[in-house]
Amino acid sequence: MELLTETPVPEEARAVKQEAHEFAQEYVAPNAAEYHERGEYPWEVLEAGMDAGLVAQDVSEEYGGRDFSLAETLAISEEFFRADAGIGLTLQLASFGTEILQQNGTEEQKEQYLRPVGENEMLTGMAVSEPETGSNLAGMQTTATKDGDEWVIDGEKYWIGNAVEADWLTVYAKTSDGEDRYGNYSLFIVPTDTDGYEAEHIPEKIGFCASKQGHIVFDDCRVPEANLIGVEGAGFYMLAEFFNYGRIAVGGHGVGLAAAAIEEAWDFVHDRESFGRTVNEFQSVQHELADMRTEFEAARSLVWRAAEHVSSGDHPGFWAAMAKVKATETARECAEKGMQLHGGRSVLSDRRISRVYRDVRIPVIYEGVNEVQRNLIYRQTPT
Repeated sequence: MELLTETPVPEEARAVKQEAHEFAQEYVAPNAAEYHERGEYPWEVLEAGMDAGLVAQDVSEEYGGRDFSLAETLAISEEFFRADAGIGLTLQLASFGTEILQQNGTEEQKEQYLRPVGENEMLTGMAVSEPETGSNLAGMQTTATKDGDEWVIDGEKYWIGNAVEADWLTVYAKTSDGEDRYGNYSLFIVPTDTDGYEAEHIPEKIGFCASKQGHIVFDDCRVPEANLIGVEGAGFYMLAEFFNYGRIAVGGHGVGLAAAAIEEAWDFVHDRESFGRTVNEFQSVQHELADMRTEFEAARSLVWRAAEHVSSGDHPGFWAAMAKVKATETARECAEKGMQLHGGRSVLSDRRISRVYRDVRIPVIYEGVNEVQRNLIYRQTPT
């Protein structure tokens, strides 16, 4: 069964899609169960992805990357996450947030920080979420205070990809207390070897075990004034634009996971016998599979349509939020149905469907929980 067909993928993204498919089949899928069980960072797979030209290549060619378009990034997301969500996220987090630096940074910043990521010499990440704040971008409490020619950062960040592994992070911090709460935040480049930066892994996650998130404490963490990205007070707006693109990629995460759930369920019911016949012969099972496939196709079509709208700047927030909600919730529903169709075997930890079931709980939360996405869909609906 091949669910991730070329049909909705634009011509210019199909070659990269094929590269990602071949890489995922050779390096990701065969190692997925082992890394999930061990819970270790998949350095070997990451390095293979770098060698294959599929990691951090959304960076422009000018700074060492391949200048992947949103469509190419989406095509890769689908393929990687069908093979394994944890490894897939690790591969895509290697350059997370660099689009902001590429669009808003100075030439000096790009040469010092962006180019090494595009050339696979550095890893990066983005530090936004906090322990008590969730998806409220205008409520983050980490501060950056000007002191001479330095910015002093104090506070905590949580659920930060590559918090331990990265060479530098894009950090979102409060820089003022003005009446316009959306204008109170700025973005900074923070090398992870800076004094006052301390990070540790968040242990014992139920899913995405091959992807590492961390808890960061900033304590009198000083960075040069030159590490401010763009202008002071523009952080919220830069981040909101960035998340429109990120939520399309998350739509791909959901599509890939849904495909994995359907494939596992399909193969199982066609091989398993019950009451003297294969399970797929029962009409109720056929209906479940029909519903899964229908929802999958609807979600995938919406995600690819949304990618076109975001790329063209046509109500990007509205389309990105819809894509994220539909794809991630379809993945969750397909995984639940897949578990039911597997019966008692679904709870065995070595079953792929069990791993997918645990993984699908996470994309409905990151890049803004789906409850917040519904607010955005309503408020930004074109009229």
